[in-house]
Amino acid sequence: MVKAARLVYQSLKTILIGMRITLKYCFARTVTVQYPTRPPTTQPRWRGFHWYEIERCSACQACARACPVDCIYIETSGPRKLDKATGISRGGAMVRWAVDYSKCMFCGLCCEPCPTQCIKMGPLHDLAGYERKDAIVEFTELAKQGLRTPLPLWMRKERLPEWARRMKDSLIEAGRPHREEMLKALTEQPVSKPAPSSDSPAAGGP
Repeated sequence: MVKAARLVYQSLKTILIGMRITLKYCFARTVTVQYPTRPPTTQPRWRGFHWYEIERCSACQACARACPVDCIYIETSGPRKLDKATGISRGGAMVRWAVDYSKCMFCGLCCEPCPTQCIKMGPLHDLAGYERKDAIVEFTELAKQGLRTPLPLWMRKERLPEWARRMKDSLIEAGRPHREEMLKALTEQPVSKPAPSSDSPAAGGP
């Protein structure tokens, strides 16, 4: 009897807690964001379209293996290796690194296992297009333009709200200092060999 009463009490308590939260938002003042005149409201842990640093990528396939829907496609002309001194990967050329956003769940699981931290979820919230093929983004093609993330169709217009123009400029400027290394990633680069230590026989040691 005591156990049954305790269960009833706990049930009523949890219901009241849930209703308190519901009623709090029912009577709260609603705020309408005037998008696209003003930017959309996003949370700190927002997961947008990918941000990819191709020059750091070692093409280890860790992101593709972690993807639960197999929407990441990677092709190289040979193995690549990260130079820890410079933070740049050398070796085979990045032939393809693409994401099919018609399948992507934006779960962020591809970012966590990346050993070079070259991929993360970006700030863009919309990538609407007119054809299904527009949902497949070829990041190697974007690298040729010096871009880290795709520019949506609406951002390519001449007349943009001020917040959208600032975002567009920041996305373009982010890749400009690394343009040369981004282009190098698309071609085969020799892997630098570590300098022999003073203790090795080749260095004249005993």
